[in-house]
Amino acid sequence: MKRRRFLASFGTLPLGTALALQLDVANADERHRAADFDPVEQGLAALQARLDQGLSSAALVTAYLDRIAKIDQAGPKFRSILAVNPEALQTARALDAERRNGTVRGPLHGIPLLIKDNIATLDPLPTTAGSLALAQAFHVADAPLVARLRTAGAVILGKTNLSEWANFRSTQSNSGWSAVGGQTGNAYDPLRTPSGSSSGSATATALSLCAAAIGTETDGSILSPSAVNGLVGFKPSLGAVSGRGIVPISPRQDVAGPMTRSVEDAALLAGIIYERPRRKEALETTISSASPSMRVGIAPAPDSMRPGVAALYKRAIEVWRSAGAEIIDAPLPRSFREAQSDEFTALLYEFKAALDDYLGSLNANQTEVGTLEALIDFNRRNADREMPRFGQEILEMAVAKGPLTDKPYLDAVANLRKLVEFEGLDALFRNLRVDVLVAPGTGPAGLIDTILGDRNDTGGSTLGSAAAIAGYPSITLPIGAFKEMPVGMTVVAPRYAEDRLLRIAAKFEREGKLRVPSRFARS
Repeated sequence: MKRRRFLASFGTLPLGTALALQLDVANADERHRAADFDPVEQGLAALQARLDQGLSSAALVTAYLDRIAKIDQAGPKFRSILAVNPEALQTARALDAERRNGTVRGPLHGIPLLIKDNIATLDPLPTTAGSLALAQAFHVADAPLVARLRTAGAVILGKTNLSEWANFRSTQSNSGWSAVGGQTGNAYDPLRTPSGSSSGSATATALSLCAAAIGTETDGSILSPSAVNGLVGFKPSLGAVSGRGIVPISPRQDVAGPMTRSVEDAALLAGIIYERPRRKEALETTISSASPSMRVGIAPAPDSMRPGVAALYKRAIEVWRSAGAEIIDAPLPRSFREAQSDEFTALLYEFKAALDDYLGSLNANQTEVGTLEALIDFNRRNADREMPRFGQEILEMAVAKGPLTDKPYLDAVANLRKLVEFEGLDALFRNLRVDVLVAPGTGPAGLIDTILGDRNDTGGSTLGSAAAIAGYPSITLPIGAFKEMPVGMTVVAPRYAEDRLLRIAAKFEREGKLRVPSRFARS
């Protein structure tokens, strides 16, 4: 059997078996060094420093694989990882050899990262979006953002679980559940929701099963799981990162971004995957730059917010003050909530068109479904595995939509631009003359409910949703924990002002030091 075909078959093995095989490949020295090194809560710069001092990338990969086996697949069984890369150790050893010969590709040289499993990689792993219909969808090229990470020296450690089809399948879904990977648990309590759709990327990063991870967002899918798992989740401006090679929902809103344990790490990864050269250099140096004076627009906490969570938000506002920010009252317009219906209408149309194009680009060896309609039929024929908890009513609503030239679609998009962009975010930044806008984020996480599905009572970010619709950059920052469960805060900047957003976020993070790590990471 040819090596590539053998490795591809490795990618279809049960994760526990694949992990055991990969760990068996590690030699005695790599295992010994891995056992002596603790990667928990280690940032990208600290890991790179250890690699410079003699720790091998192969030992680091082994350490993470061992943690995945012991924490993700055994113990509480968080199920945040869908598949491990059978080439991870081989790649790490090659990068170690380059380092010994004096070559360091970049700031990620030898650093293991995880990739959400709706992003294509050339590794012998399928890109499934969590669906059994794509269980054989192996790719021969990286998505451009993955190629950039690899060029900078990253080791692709594996693929993370996600809400199937990026949570665009059912109104009664459980975030973090997929037919391929099962139910992901929250890194702070595996019985609670990890939120979604970048569920596995969030849980794995919070548990230090990787150095950092990449997620994707259409509306909330980076920010929300990052917030409820105590992370920094950064969504760049629309178009700043290539969307090619990503299983789509909406090209008008889909963006990939880093999910990390610090703003510094988010900025480093963003500088690598960013595709706007004029801003790329600014992103790479933004954290060390002098912080300017800050005018911060603060949205009030809603009356429905639980007192304990409201107290965390109030404390976060005081951190902004102590960091030197001028605080400006910034009530969010009602139009943000009024836009939700138009957003859903637009996404249904866009999902049908984009997914038909994506599935149609795959060959018969990758999938038997070439259209959304065929996918719906596949799920019905495999309902015992694909729909044991909830249905596919969103897919069925989408397939009933017409082309993107339909008047209801054009009206919905026009309304979104008017309500959210022109009369919303644009007006707020212009009239208040603020550098960033701040609002309560998501958290604490509720219990996973296998009967009723997700509950919308965690205070999800209206501001973050507006940024997703308008294509503005946004970030969620940890502001502490309520009864040991993390709570986040959303910060938004104008389009392509990533350098400003990250610099201000870093100043808040340094001043407040509010992140609370997961106790399970140390278990």
